[in-house]
Amino acid sequence: MRNVVQRLYQLFSHEDRLLILIDPDPDAIASALALKRLLWHRLTSCVIAAIRPITRPQNQRMVQLLSIALSPLQGLKPEEYNRKALVDSQPSHHELLGPYHYDVIIDHHPRVPGTKARLVDIRPEYGATATIMTEYLREARIKPSLKLASALYYGIKTDTSNFERPAIEADVRAFHYLFGFTRRPLVRRLEFAEFNIPMLGYFQQALNRFRVRHNRLYAFLGPVKTPDILVILADFFLRAGEVSWTIVGGIYEDKLIVIFRNDALRKNAGRLALQAFGKLGSAGGHAASARAEVPLEKTRMNPIAHWQEWQEFIINRVEHHGRLYPPAPEEVPGS
Repeated sequence: MRNVVQRLYQLFSHEDRLLILIDPDPDAIASALALKRLLWHRLTSCVIAAIRPITRPQNQRMVQLLSIALSPLQGLKPEEYNRKALVDSQPSHHELLGPYHYDVIIDHHPRVPGTKARLVDIRPEYGATATIMTEYLREARIKPSLKLASALYYGIKTDTSNFERPAIEADVRAFHYLFGFTRRPLVRRLEFAEFNIPMLGYFQQALNRFRVRHNRLYAFLGPVKTPDILVILADFFLRAGEVSWTIVGGIYEDKLIVIFRNDALRKNAGRLALQAFGKLGSAGGHAASARAEVPLEKTRMNPIAHWQEWQEFIINRVEHHGRLYPPAPEEVPGS
């Protein structure tokens, strides 16, 4: 670890202006904060840029309660920053991340071929990028502030789903270390903001539409104001004891978004998402969680098709291309 931290420091000089890009979620936000702290007083300026608005209530509350300074990428001029870093993601994960040459990429997702930077530290066995950044801080002998420690603690907590998703001993060590610097009531306030009142309509819609085939629950919501609701519902439905997979889809900004969740028992959501939708758009993730984003024109579906047609499209892609179990002979309707 010492060599990695020293290499990080050697990449920069005091005249540098660094832009840290993130696709904002708790792990990415916390990891960017840690990188900014590591480089404090070593740069002329350092700005954390979010490539898209934060729409999930928990993430909004995290930024508000911890007073985190984030700038929308659209409001910046990236060319004014001679150094760029990317944490908790890789350039191919989103089209807005692709155009830049990076000095630093730190991530815990599986490495995508072609991911390049002057320093690349990708550890897919880790449960959270925040764990990696906590190790950086400890090696640099930097004691995290309450704000930073709470952010990293919460980042590990959310990305491992309270250690229900795959994690390793390093995640546990980092979590235990950060515990002593966090304020627990503050973390509880973050956790209790999972959704807001307007989102309850989507719950009602999903409960009326879902279908179960064998041990897999499918739901399609149609157009959504934020894909975050798809993630929330996929996690929610996984609590049903009869299912071990949840696959929830919707349409957002001319794309079909599909969220995959499973119980992580000898399953691989990332591989399934890639098999089912990889040829149509971007897809991938971890063993227990994954995401696919497909431009509507690539689906060859009528964008205004009935929701049942879209739901069947998703089911057929997963059943045929995912090569899971044979389709069950019956369905259990949601209404």
